[in-house]
Amino acid sequence: MPTTLYRDTGYSLIHLIEGIKHGDIALPDIQRPFVWSATKIRDLFDSMYRGYPIGTLMFWETGAETGARQVGGGSTDRVPKLLIVDGQQRLTALFAVITGREVVSKSFESRRIRIAFNPGAQTFDVTDAAIERSPEYIPDITKLWDGSYKSTVREFLQALDDSREAKTTREEQDILEERIDRVRDLRDFRFQVIELNASADEEQVADVFVRINSEGVKLNQADFILTLMSVHWEEGRRLFEGFCRAAVDPAHKGASARNPYLDPSPDQLLRATVGLAFRRGRLQNVYSLLRGKDLDTGKVSANRRDEQFAILKAAQAHVLDLMHWHEFLKCLAAAGFRSSRMISSSNAIIYSYVLWLIGRCYHGIDIKALRSVIARWFFMAHTTGRYTSSPESQIEADLGRIGQLAPADGEAFMAELDRIVRSNFTGDYWDISLPSRLDTSSSRSPVLFAYWAVLNVLDAELLFSDMRIRDMGDPSGARRAMERHHLFPKGFLAQKGIAGVRQTNAIANMAFLDWPDNASISAGDPAVYWPRMSELLGEDRTKKHMYWHALPIGWSDLDYETFLEKRRGLMARVIRDGFERLWDGKPQDHGAKSLADYLALEESQTLEFKSSARWNVRAGMADKKMEQVIVKAVCGLLNAEGGTLLIGVDDDGKVLGLDADLGTLGKKQDLDGFELFLRQLLDNALSVPTAGKVRIRFESSGGKDVCLVSVASSAKPVFARPVESGGKASDFWVRVGNQTKQLHGDELVVYTDDHWG
Repeated sequence: MPTTLYRDTGYSLIHLIEGIKHGDIALPDIQRPFVWSATKIRDLFDSMYRGYPIGTLMFWETGAETGARQVGGGSTDRVPKLLIVDGQQRLTALFAVITGREVVSKSFESRRIRIAFNPGAQTFDVTDAAIERSPEYIPDITKLWDGSYKSTVREFLQALDDSREAKTTREEQDILEERIDRVRDLRDFRFQVIELNASADEEQVADVFVRINSEGVKLNQADFILTLMSVHWEEGRRLFEGFCRAAVDPAHKGASARNPYLDPSPDQLLRATVGLAFRRGRLQNVYSLLRGKDLDTGKVSANRRDEQFAILKAAQAHVLDLMHWHEFLKCLAAAGFRSSRMISSSNAIIYSYVLWLIGRCYHGIDIKALRSVIARWFFMAHTTGRYTSSPESQIEADLGRIGQLAPADGEAFMAELDRIVRSNFTGDYWDISLPSRLDTSSSRSPVLFAYWAVLNVLDAELLFSDMRIRDMGDPSGARRAMERHHLFPKGFLAQKGIAGVRQTNAIANMAFLDWPDNASISAGDPAVYWPRMSELLGEDRTKKHMYWHALPIGWSDLDYETFLEKRRGLMARVIRDGFERLWDGKPQDHGAKSLADYLALEESQTLEFKSSARWNVRAGMADKKMEQVIVKAVCGLLNAEGGTLLIGVDDDGKVLGLDADLGTLGKKQDLDGFELFLRQLLDNALSVPTAGKVRIRFESSGGKDVCLVSVASSAKPVFARPVESGGKASDFWVRVGNQTKQLHGDELVVYTDDHWG
């Protein structure tokens, strides 16, 4: 029979209140933004008054020794015996009303929660000015528990009498007093509580929480680590919260983390701190480390816990250092990003900050040199969506690549980051994948923001204007009207029978204009307005504007589809040119990589090795299942950032060649036959044609042939059907780090929304 992880018990409300006051029950939310509305609190008291159930509370035993103190705490900083896993908002509301303590609103304003009670109608209300003046109400029920109960009742009855022509009878007064007593007696309201044993681990607690919580909210590893900090190092958690609060609180005076890109959260700062402290992206094992658990023996030690918290504390000091924070944010500005309007991935900011901190605090790299490297890294990571899907796995892999570098080897650190950037921004990426990614209408597309960023880097002007785009997007300057204008207006396209948001609002049909110019163009024919507007610019400036805004020669006379295709290619070229500026004048080779170049690398987000396409090396025979592996690999690259698949190379980069595969091809056992087989396989198994998206070539190494499959990023989701299946292509694969992962359900929906908008 399985061991029971919990016991079912009950607590009175006053018992819970006293437990929170004395620190036996951890209620950290009392000092953090309180999200419940006042009306929800009113309804909570109404339900209790009527004797309705208000849900089960769930606590988790900390397992702390009696009298244990927090890390770095004083004599009063005891470790609580119980953590509140489910019911924090309810208990925060009840604690605040009954004790009169203030809570912090979402706008970081401290406020009292004032709930009124009408004994005559037996109703609760949120106190306002009218209720304050009404003799029918006790305007603040907190007074029923703060020691002034008798005087509060007496004053209420007197005020009620004074407001009526006929005095209340003794019988009426008894009824009203009895109802007020019922409110006061809510302190004895009995709560059902599930107490999870200290032996339950965080994954079990999360699973129990999801199963019994009606909202189905899933607790993540960051929740548990922040909760653990509340137990053993509350000061550390408060420092996270104070940093976040100062970043958004308009009343905060002095230096703060306020910035135009991100309103940081404790969760994000925790991830940055863990990345710096332990070089980890996955938080799964960090919780155990901070508990003081030996990952080999499973034993928990208080000394080991204190040692790990000391490492975390040292890293947090760097993460929350305002000079570090603002110097890092200059990297985003250097990359052309000006505000949160241009940010689609907050993960790219946080994880780039981790790498900046490692470069600065561990390797001691000069701030100016580091700025250029991290600017390039952020541009790449944000544009390619590097930290969009499975971000923890990706940053863990990135940290692993730099984890063995010596502290004094800052040059190697910068060189490794730049190597990864180059491996993502290949010639195929600029020529194939990026134009394909630009085939979207999403106004939040990372590639659109990349184009906007390089226009800032190139100091470009708004189309038809002498105003700089970078000034329009500068949050510190005066707010000005900049619009994305349809080069082929929607009204004009409608006359041509072209409709639908994806077509008319395509990124390649939009340009940055000053709003008066946009208004003057309206729904005009581009063949009419373009000569008129370009004449006002003059010949030299027209050439500059055509380059910045990626306008093909004779664009206004092109048919719409041809225009979109040509402009996507030119936009990709402008992005590439702008990104080149971030290399400090150093020339970059974006030509096609040779087989030797790829063999010198490890498998990654954009590079995968496969031993064969038809031959099962282990079984020593032809195997249709191997074909499915190739389909899966190509599908994964299409749905991610594109990349290269090498066939005839094992996982360790050893060249095996294609001879075994060629021997299974029947009559045409040569490289032409292999390419024909591969084309047919992919076209039959994938939901989109591969022409223009997949390039196939061959190179030799040591007398053995290898197939190099260059895959562009797809402009829409691609699905695969199992080989030998006549069914619909329904399997969705995506390349994540150095793995190809299948997505289902909500995970698939979230990824497609994030990736394609």
